Amino acid sequence: MAAGGFCKLPNGSVVVALNLPSPAAEGSAAVRVLVLAQNRARALTRLRNLGLRAVYLRGNAAPPTPDEITAVLHHPDGLIWRTAPDNGVTVVGELWHPIRSLLRRPAGPLQQPAGGPMVS
Repeated sequence: MAAGGFCKLPNGSVVVALNLPSPAAEGSAAVRVLVLAQNRARALTRLRNLGLRAVYLRGNAAPPTPDEITAVLHHPDGLIWRTAPDNGVTVVGELWHPIRSLLRRPAGPLQQPAGGPMVS
């Protein structure tokens, strides 16, 4: 189960933080994802619409820190990620990334359709 939490802001919006397994890495790598939305349900819906279907928030065990809240408030998309800290230690110098860089698939070589190229 993914660790996570939320924080309600004075204007009524919510910042949701989740530690999720990285879709781009093998092994036990994890990422910390921050979402700014009007409520918790909309925050989870934003993630599900991006293809992260099995995302749930149960409890408030790992709420966003003040630095994380500031980072997501200053990002135009309101949806960012970085490598999850191991034992509370964040990778030194790692910045927050937009979510599209996490979900982007590496470009592979162009493949010809079966039967080769069509010649007329």
